[in-house]
Amino acid sequence: MPQPLTEPQRGHLAMLAFSALVAGSFSLGVLAAPHIDPGALSVVRFVLAGVLVGMAALLTTGLPRQAWVAPWRYLVLGGLLAAYFVLMFEGLKTAAPVSAAAVFTLTPLMAAGFGWLTLRQRLTGRMALALTIGGLGALWVIFRADPAALLAFEVGRGEVIYFVGCVAHAAYAPLVRKLNRGEPAVVFTFGMMVAGTLLLAIYAWPAVVATDWAALPGVVWVTLVYVAVAASALTFVLLQYATLRLPASKVMAYTYLVPSWVALWELVLHGLVQPGLVLVGVAMTVLALGLLLKE
Repeated sequence: MPQPLTEPQRGHLAMLAFSALVAGSFSLGVLAAPHIDPGALSVVRFVLAGVLVGMAALLTTGLPRQAWVAPWRYLVLGGLLAAYFVLMFEGLKTAAPVSAAAVFTLTPLMAAGFGWLTLRQRLTGRMALALTIGGLGALWVIFRADPAALLAFEVGRGEVIYFVGCVAHAAYAPLVRKLNRGEPAVVFTFGMMVAGTLLLAIYAWPAVVATDWAALPGVVWVTLVYVAVAASALTFVLLQYATLRLPASKVMAYTYLVPSWVALWELVLHGLVQPGLVLVGVAMTVLALGLLLKE
């Protein structure tokens, strides 16, 4: 009879799903970014995702009054994620999906730093080795096993903008664990999304009003539905769930799988086949995750 999964193992499984869903945002986002203001898109994204998460909370745990104690916590977390998503789509106006994924792989090391600052989580030697192997494997995938492409990489404006967003994302993971006061993941996520929606509405309301929603191409609506349901509502809950069970560095280490998932998304959406040597990078990311799974 199989043994039930431990809480840390459940956290790892949640982050595996998280990495696959997040990857789709890069491939779809780069198609939609030129057609809509990032702030306007993010407002609608948060509203749709917030409704879904709120319904899920009502149908499962409910929304207890004590969950709304110290609402400033939700403003901090909602502001960080709102900044991340706005800056991501702003960056994708000029950055290619693989370049953005390269920037995203810097998140684990930054998360480890924020984890030490906020929770005094220490990085063991094995975890440092895993982060290094995963980072190298991710770069190998991103640059299609071509060292010359890696050496020729130039950081553009879009990559710089997205990097600032990734700093916000890295700070978010350990702060969830620090600021949560026992609220269920779905309730805590809903509070964060309500706060994020309010902040985004204040920031991007002129863009929302100025957008001709009826004239937007279909790819924008496909992207909007995907990022609201799969890459927002689901991933927010998965991230909250995992961060309550794993150290911040382990949670964010799963971003090393994102470039591999992006390569798969590019194959499905555009028929772009990666060179066989790219599988070496995939194997390296799997090895890194194996090191992280070992307690």
